[in-house]
Amino acid sequence: MATESGGGPTTITVHVKFSGRSIPISLSPDATVRDLKSHLQPLTNVLPRGQKLIYKGKILVDTMTMKSSEVLDGSKIMLIASHGLHQGVVPEEIWACGEVRVLDISNNSIQEIPAKIGSLRSIHKLLLNANDISDESIKWEGITSLKSLTVLSLSQNHLATLPPAIGALTSLQQLHISNNKLTSLPAEIGLLSQLQILKASNNRISSVPSSLGNCYSLIEVDFSSNLLVELPETFGNLRNLKVLHLSNNGLKLLPPSLFKMCSKLSTLDLHNTEITMDILRQIEGWEEFDERRRSKHQKQLDFRVGHSAGFDEGADKNEGR
Repeated sequence: MATESGGGPTTITVHVKFSGRSIPISLSPDATVRDLKSHLQPLTNVLPRGQKLIYKGKILVDTMTMKSSEVLDGSKIMLIASHGLHQGVVPEEIWACGEVRVLDISNNSIQEIPAKIGSLRSIHKLLLNANDISDESIKWEGITSLKSLTVLSLSQNHLATLPPAIGALTSLQQLHISNNKLTSLPAEIGLLSQLQILKASNNRISSVPSSLGNCYSLIEVDFSSNLLVELPETFGNLRNLKVLHLSNNGLKLLPPSLFKMCSKLSTLDLHNTEITMDILRQIEGWEEFDERRRSKHQKQLDFRVGHSAGFDEGADKNEGR
């Protein structure tokens, strides 16, 4: 490490962990993270846009300097190659990152999620979208041991089932499972009392367990493009529900308690279902719901100067039936 006459270092050396190697890089404390990535490109054959540099459990921001990122001489930094550069398996470097709070390895053609993912005890957000994960290749005992997990995203994979063990994720606030091959949800999903957002569109779900009504914290639910013909009466227990997407299903009726009990509901998407406005008007609480949705739409219009498009909702679209 070279130093200036005033005592401050003119260069520092950091050690970047990648693919079982420790790569020493010398650079100025005023060099940016982007500069570091440029140094690493010829040594790792990973383009800067495909590099994620993690230091003390945090992803380093390109525009920040070594000094402002608190990277010191001798610091150890982990490099994860993203954007499809590690196809098939989770990069081994990840298992050494015990303090990571967010792990995003989406869009990597990963086929296997091993049980040792449970070693990442501090993780809060786990994003596994757009990979090649199937029922046989995911070890749920690892994921369900992550007791601090608040966001789990598995959209755009090949899952046909969710295990009952999903109920062990009692801190979960968001569950994203759209664009899979799911045919049902386990009854244990009702144990997720902190769940606020459930997105399960574009699956093959034909029924929803009544236990979902125990997820009292739910604010947004998306079951669009499934095979639903009815919803459980317990949907009325979702007192905090504001947004419900049900388009492209075989629904003919809604739970009678939905409008009356879900007093915060203001967005209801029923495009391409058999539910008409005549049916909706017969459900107790329709008038109050209709007032909420119109009020919400008016507020949206107030922020769109010059916007003249009319309100379009699935129920309105079916009014002429």
